[in-house]
Amino acid sequence: MSDTPILARIAKGVSGLPADQWDACAGSGNPFVSHAFLSILEESGSVGGRSGWQAAPIVIDGPDGRIAGAVPAYAKADSQGEYVFDQGWADAWDRAGGTYYPKLQIAAPFTPVPGPRLLLRDERQAPALIAAIEAVTDQNELSSAHATFVDEAQIGHFEAAGWLIRQGTQFHWANEGYGCFDDFLGALASRKRKGVRKERAAAVEGLTIRHLTGAEITEAYWDAFWVFYQDTGSRKWGRPYLTRACFSLLGERMPDRVLMIVAERDGRPIAAALNLIGDDALYGRYWGCTEDVPFLHFELCYYQAIDVAIARGLQRVEAGAQGEHKLARGYAPITTWSAHYLPNPGFRRAVADFLAREREAVAQEQVFLGEMTPFRKPGGG
Repeated sequence: MSDTPILARIAKGVSGLPADQWDACAGSGNPFVSHAFLSILEESGSVGGRSGWQAAPIVIDGPDGRIAGAVPAYAKADSQGEYVFDQGWADAWDRAGGTYYPKLQIAAPFTPVPGPRLLLRDERQAPALIAAIEAVTDQNELSSAHATFVDEAQIGHFEAAGWLIRQGTQFHWANEGYGCFDDFLGALASRKRKGVRKERAAAVEGLTIRHLTGAEITEAYWDAFWVFYQDTGSRKWGRPYLTRACFSLLGERMPDRVLMIVAERDGRPIAAALNLIGDDALYGRYWGCTEDVPFLHFELCYYQAIDVAIARGLQRVEAGAQGEHKLARGYAPITTWSAHYLPNPGFRRAVADFLAREREAVAQEQVFLGEMTPFRKPGGG
């Protein structure tokens, strides 16, 4: 890397930056850090305004005047929509006389999907980009900066810079070269195979399942999905994060990346799961229904997703945050990573102590969860 000083700037939003230059840094593999996705969140009003997320992407330019590196960064007024919970840290810092918010969040908003957070044309620029994040945090006297759901390949850059590293758990399905769903079932213990078959049969009885992409997802389907999304949102967190306009823009600007799996009864949609398609993974994002059907959630979100991944030759299905019920459906525990910059030495020590204890607990939990997967054990049926 050159000794020439690196100049960083904060842009007003991703949507105002050149799409080709941003995507040259982000790559094509993960749709959630693409210029299209992040711009849709801004233009639809899902971020900005009173959402608690204020776009503040950090950019470094190369000698050619083009973007050489970027960070999807946001000034956060709360800890909503992040899925890596730090409210306890905020309470502790506030009790100590500090002000935790606003903080700097490096993430794809509302999206607990691991992916790159340092978007770079040249990976050797990673230390410079991390130094820019730290400078923004320090110069604006923010309590902290947090890079959440960081791709494991990048976590070493943050660790080398002295950031605190946090681990979590998700459940992903891995494609072991299966030719069809029955091949996957063949890897399960006999009792588990029977259970999955019973669930699938009960879920789809009397229903039609459709896989829709591109122009097949009409505004009528988006209207139906908006109702499903609001219902799920009101049950889980009280209000939906995304606006109605966000879904139409997804269909318009990312048509080949969006897959809606819809259950219909007599031609009327009663439930749907929304997925985004990456280069090597299917990402399950939202689900909802207006009619409670036993096992339909598992069918649309997990089993149909496996069908799609096998048919498309994708390596894995990432079905979102949490959910130990995914274990019985063939989704195994994997480690997720986040990195945290805390300038105050005392606060940093306290959080480091907490993370050391948490890391041990996460490791023990993953061993326990790994023993609960439905796959055949050596010598088993």
